[in-house]
Amino acid sequence: MELEKKEFLISEVEPKETMTTANKMKFIVPSLLGLFLFLIPINYGGKWTIGVGILAESAQGLTADYLPGFMVGVLVLSVLLTLVARFAEPRWVMKSDFLKGLFHVSGFWLVMRIAGASFAVMVILKVGPTFIWNDFTGGTVLYELVPVLTMWFLFAGLLMPLLLEFGLMEFIGTSLRNIMRPLFRLPGRSSIDAVASWMGSGTVGVLITTKQYEEGYYTKREAAVIATNFSVASIAFSLVVISFIGLDHMFVQFYVTVMVAGLIAAIICPRIPPLSRKQDTYYEEVGKQISEDVPKGKTSRQWALERAVAKASQVKGVSGVARKGFQNVLDIWFGLIPLVMALGTVALVIVEYTSIFVYMSYPFVPILELMRIPEAQAAAPALLVGFADMFLPAVVGSGIESELTRFVIAAVSLTQLVYMSEIGILLLRSKIPLSFLDLVIVFFQRTIITLPIIVLMAHFLFF
Repeated sequence: MELEKKEFLISEVEPKETMTTANKMKFIVPSLLGLFLFLIPINYGGKWTIGVGILAESAQGLTADYLPGFMVGVLVLSVLLTLVARFAEPRWVMKSDFLKGLFHVSGFWLVMRIAGASFAVMVILKVGPTFIWNDFTGGTVLYELVPVLTMWFLFAGLLMPLLLEFGLMEFIGTSLRNIMRPLFRLPGRSSIDAVASWMGSGTVGVLITTKQYEEGYYTKREAAVIATNFSVASIAFSLVVISFIGLDHMFVQFYVTVMVAGLIAAIICPRIPPLSRKQDTYYEEVGKQISEDVPKGKTSRQWALERAVAKASQVKGVSGVARKGFQNVLDIWFGLIPLVMALGTVALVIVEYTSIFVYMSYPFVPILELMRIPEAQAAAPALLVGFADMFLPAVVGSGIESELTRFVIAAVSLTQLVYMSEIGILLLRSKIPLSFLDLVIVFFQRTIITLPIIVLMAHFLFF
């Protein structure tokens, strides 16, 4: 009964009660600021990024010498607080839903946090096995990946309420429902996730999806589909990849290829298992909180504005919004970053010191040869190492002479989307019902679907 009372809170609010000038401004001003910070591309420092990206990169530049050491302290503190919460269960933790959820975790996540903190200490002190702390494994994670994620999530977490709390999602969702629902079987608001990923960071898109699912705006199936198919690689990261493999003069053709292949995969993957078998039910703790259906007698734009203003009217003060943003940051720093350090290091150790990905790639060699891809044997492992980290295929393929082959490797890596160093860990830690096996299957599905499309377009471009 409690869940039933929570349903459709926004749509039940009478428009005449909420459509005041003050509430309209409460919707318009924060939403425009959110659009500017998250969704509007800006040419800064010779590259395209977004406002949140500028803030993150500027802060990272100012703290570059201290940030790795600071995050090692955060990882160690995460372990200590988790141990206290697990075994002492102090009242200040157990009485707070947020702190209890963050620190009173299962044994598996405790082990992961201990591993992450241990690896970080080894890297910064250069102690223990070399394969853990060298520049290609743990060093890459601590000094290259963790600082970027720390600052991106600091500003994304603090400012994300501008997108979620003031009606922008309701306005966009209702306006785009007739496009997103038939094409992707998703609510219109999922377009915000895709654009936030496209202009900013795929991990930001997943974070938005996670929050929307936990607040009752996506079903289990919708959240799983959005997280694995719409967290597209950003324009900025795509520029880094194409430049790294020496084909930056073909960026426009490259990104068009990635978008076409990604769009086709986003249409197909939600319609096949495992994603198609996810339940169309909402997160049990909150129930359904969304209704994008337009009532009779109203246009989509009128209803979108009414719902957006109704949502904004529920914000009673800055403190509650700020608290949500601050909790987002703590959740990422103490909960996610330790897992990135642990699993990211393990994944890179496997890539650098074993031949697992080489052996697994053998079935792809004849397929690539059939597709007339030069240097197929050297290219095949690059199709699989992206599961560990999205940038690794570009590293593996950078030494290949054929421009066509390098083009295919880079494009496929950006359409696979599921990689364990960031996206995978964030999803496994979230409440979205995606298992490790699900992520593996979706990774291969996207690879199999996008590879022939990219190869076909590459042969046309390099003809």
